[in-house]
Amino acid sequence: MYRVMPALAQVLVSMGLGGSAGMEWLFPYICIAVVAFVTTYLLVPAAKRLAIALGAVDYPSKRRINKVPTPRMGGVAVFAGLVAALALQVVGTWNWGWPSALIPSPTMPVNYYLLAAAFAIIFITGAIDDVVTLRPYAKLAGQIVAAAVAAAGGLAIGSIVNPLVPGSNIDLGWFSYPITIIYLVAYANIINLIDGLDGLATGISAIASLTMFSFSILAGRVDAAALSIALFGACLAFLRFNFHPATIFLGDSGALTLGFALGTVSLLSVSRTAALTSLLIPLIVAGVPIIDTLAAIVRRKRAHISIGQADKGHIQHRLIQEGFDQRQAVLLIYAWCIMLSVGATIINQVTIGPRVVIFLVLLVCSVAFAMRLHLFEPVLRHHYNPKTHKDELVTPDDPAFSKEERDAEAEREHRREERREELERIKNHLRDNTGEKQHRP
Repeated sequence: MYRVMPALAQVLVSMGLGGSAGMEWLFPYICIAVVAFVTTYLLVPAAKRLAIALGAVDYPSKRRINKVPTPRMGGVAVFAGLVAALALQVVGTWNWGWPSALIPSPTMPVNYYLLAAAFAIIFITGAIDDVVTLRPYAKLAGQIVAAAVAAAGGLAIGSIVNPLVPGSNIDLGWFSYPITIIYLVAYANIINLIDGLDGLATGISAIASLTMFSFSILAGRVDAAALSIALFGACLAFLRFNFHPATIFLGDSGALTLGFALGTVSLLSVSRTAALTSLLIPLIVAGVPIIDTLAAIVRRKRAHISIGQADKGHIQHRLIQEGFDQRQAVLLIYAWCIMLSVGATIINQVTIGPRVVIFLVLLVCSVAFAMRLHLFEPVLRHHYNPKTHKDELVTPDDPAFSKEERDAEAEREHRREERREELERIKNHLRDNTGEKQHRP
């Protein structure tokens, strides 16, 4: 490595990428991305063999879109790419004068050893799930432990700028730790939940990480910039094998690691006292998986089923049902993500008035698209089967689904009628009271 880097520097200089003073700052990040890319690319075949040897293979089924058995431990290659890239960052700091990624912000003193341990925990949790399929609560426990270790290491927002009282802050106190834990666990899971089409979660993570890299550079956070550009390089390399037709899947080892990394970058890029805008921007960048997760919760609640119950109502499923093939569906979602990322980038550069307008435009467009795809409509319904005398979950393919939908609509209409009658009674009561007051001497 010591011999390769000077040679790489000479190549980039000859290409005009490292010769000018204005580009010198970019050179370390190019190297980090390249090492993450190369490491991930070279290790994907080994990850495939490991997955097959351990039985971590997704076989075709009603719930899965893949038509052939596909190994699912791609996270091994992605995680190795991140480790190699960040190791290079440390070596570059020691030997070539690169900016150090191990100097935390004075406003957020992060213990990088604990942060590294948190990444190891989230990756191991996902890897174990890829092999033996953990129970949901066991997997969630691993995610919580990883997030708690990161929060204990200082990755937490202590206060938020009070938007109602200029110059004041809202101190979160000890609440900053559970809030950080929930935030990181949620970020890890939104990427995991949207990992339903070839290349979808990987591509979304690549777009989000590149966008967050620009925010990290503007914020002067070398640690966040190094992690985000390493993430971009690893995702780009893995996409070569993961785009349709995929020969390997991320698995939970990859999806949870990507989501956890994006959540970490978003927190590293802000100060311990954060403005609402700085907290909102990473959520806009990850808007597509967030909307998909929110829609899943809403439609499952509407159907009175557990929010943990898997269904085929996610964005990718709806697009396939609309007639798009896998590539078209993924590219359309990429375009949606890019729109949100561009909007977030503009929001980061303008004043409060345009920020609100741009945010509302992005929100309206995203909600309209979600409604167009019927993301909030249930795709599972409870149905009592008189033959088996059991409560079953039925899909739109089952004739009983239409009956259950009609019954649900009738029930909603009945509740609406009851509310109208109640409002009418209240109006009449108020009218009678008003009349009595007017007739009193």
